[in-house]
Amino acid sequence: MSSSISIEPLRFENGQPMLIAGYSLRVTLQTMKNIPELWQRFGPLIGRVPGAVGRVAYGVGSNMNVDPWGMDYLAGVEVSSASGLPTGFSHIGVLAAHYVVFAHTEHATRLVQTVSQIWKWLPESGYVAAGGTREIPAFIERYGEGFDPLAGRVDTEVWVPVRRASAAF
Repeated sequence: MSSSISIEPLRFENGQPMLIAGYSLRVTLQTMKNIPELWQRFGPLIGRVPGAVGRVAYGVGSNMNVDPWGMDYLAGVEVSSASGLPTGFSHIGVLAAHYVVFAHTEHATRLVQTVSQIWKWLPESGYVAAGGTREIPAFIERYGEGFDPLAGRVDTEVWVPVRRASAAF
């Protein structure tokens, strides 16, 4: 495993609106370590959630605060409707946005390093982050069909909503 992660975007995507449902929690710098437990709890449900659209899973970081730092994190799948979801599930409607997409090729436990490198890449890129709210998250982790949260296998991309740095609000 490499000691540092070099990051370059794979591509830019116009993301479509999605409804993501699964287990969620509010995390702080001190409680981020609980995210893997959330995936261990949710992982066995991938492919079994009522109304699921495909077998791709998502980690959604939204409602971000800076001071003190915190965010809502949801481990889930895209669903066609919020009706009939299992007890304890949360859901979030993600709006369409323009994303820069990065690959994460390390073990799943190193995802925080990839996200950190993305934030270091942004200031020199000509883009600024355009998310952080509930409807346009700060980032979306996209876990393809090869992802296995229990084994730590990756098939992972990190999607960050961006806009050109020179674009007006």
